[in-house]
Amino acid sequence: MRWLAVALALIPLPAWSEFFTLKGHGGPIMGIATAPDGRIATASFDNSVGLWSDQMPEWLEGHEAAVNSVVFNGTAIYSAGDDFTLRRWPGGEVVGQHKGKIVGLAASKTHVATASWDGTIGLWPVDGSAPQMLGPAGGGVNAVVFSEDGTRLFSAGVDGSLREWDVASGQENRRVVEHGFGINELALNEQDGWIAYGAVDGGTRIRDLSTDEERDFTLDRRPILALALSPDRSLLAVGDGEGYIMVIDTVDWRIAQDFRATLRGPVWALAFSTDGQNIHAGGIDEAMYSWPVAALREQEQMAASEPSFLKDPDQMSNGERQFARKCSICHSLTPDGQRRAGPTLYEVFGRQAGTLPGYFYSETLQDSDIIWNDETINALFDEGPDHYIPGSKMPMQRITQEQDRNDLIAFLRRATVDPN
Repeated sequence: MRWLAVALALIPLPAWSEFFTLKGHGGPIMGIATAPDGRIATASFDNSVGLWSDQMPEWLEGHEAAVNSVVFNGTAIYSAGDDFTLRRWPGGEVVGQHKGKIVGLAASKTHVATASWDGTIGLWPVDGSAPQMLGPAGGGVNAVVFSEDGTRLFSAGVDGSLREWDVASGQENRRVVEHGFGINELALNEQDGWIAYGAVDGGTRIRDLSTDEERDFTLDRRPILALALSPDRSLLAVGDGEGYIMVIDTVDWRIAQDFRATLRGPVWALAFSTDGQNIHAGGIDEAMYSWPVAALREQEQMAASEPSFLKDPDQMSNGERQFARKCSICHSLTPDGQRRAGPTLYEVFGRQAGTLPGYFYSETLQDSDIIWNDETINALFDEGPDHYIPGSKMPMQRITQEQDRNDLIAFLRRATVDPN
C-alpha cells in the first residue's frame, strides 16, 4: 500500500520557523490534528483527509461527505464527518456510526470519542471491542475531550451544557456549565485545573474545575468555532466566525494577540504544532495556514487569493452569483474536479446522474435515471435536493426565484461546455 510505504518512511519534520501553507484540498478546512512526529492531518469539506509530510499530501479517501474532524491515536488516524461514520486509517474502514453528523473527535489510549448531532456520544474502544453510547445529551453534541488518564470525558452541546462523564460506567458525573447559548468547542488543561469553552454567543470562558470560578475573554465577535491549547499550556488560541484568532496568555491571563486571520469567512480549525512554535489554522479557503507564534504581530492573512465562492458579487452576472453561492464550494466547472466535494459540472448537460467516472456517488444517485438538462436542474433547485433526490449527499438548499434558476442554468450552459 502506498499509504503504508509513506508512513514507514516518515521522519520527524523540522521545526517550522516561518509562515507556510498546505495547499491541495478542494474545499474548506474543517479540522486539523498534529502527531508527535510532526505530521499534520487536515479534514476537509472535499470529503477527504490530507496527511502532510514536509508539506506534501497523502490523500486518505473513503468518506462519502464532508470530513469535520480528525485525530491521531498512536499509529492510527481517525476521521469523522457528515456521512455519520468514524473511520480508521490506514485502510479507511468504518469503525463507528451515528444517526447524525459527527462533528467532534477525541482520543485516549483506549478509546476514541465521537460527538454527534444525533444527541449522543460514541465511545469506540481502539481494540475493536463493543462500543458504548452516552446520552442522549440534551441535543446535538459539538465537542468532546478526555481527561489525561482517559477515565472521564467532557462534552459540549447545542443545549448550552458542558457535561462530565464517567467512561467506565457511561454515566454523567455532573453538569460543569449550564450556559444560555450552545457551546461549540472545548480545551482541557487538567494539569492546571481548568477547562475552556467557546460558545455561539461569542463567549470564551475558562472555568476552574475545583472552584467553578470563571475568567471571561469574550470579545464582540461570534460564534467561537475553534480552540487550541499549546503543548506547554501557556497559550490558548481562539478562532471565531468573523475570521479572527485571539491568543490568550494562560500564565498572566491576558490577551497576547488578536488579529484578523481571514479576508472573509470563519476560522473553523486551529492546532498548535507539536513543538508549539507554530499555530495552524483553517477556514473557508482551500488551504491550511501556519504562523510562527513568535511573529504573530507580523502575521499574514489567510487566503491571499479568494476562492470563487468569495468573489465580489457586483463583478458577476446573476447566474454566476447563483453558482458561486449555491454550487462552487462543491463543484468545479473544469475537466479536473479539483478535489471538490461534488463531481465536476464540466459537460454536465446530457449526462446521466451518478455516472461520472472517478467520483463516489450515493446509492440514490448510482441508481438514478435522471438526465441533467434545463428541466431537471430547474427541478433540483426548485424542490431542493433533499426532496428531488431523497438520500443524496447534496446539501439541503433551494433557489426559490424562477428567474434566478433560469439565470443559473444559462450560466451553466455557457460555463460547462467544451470550448472545442
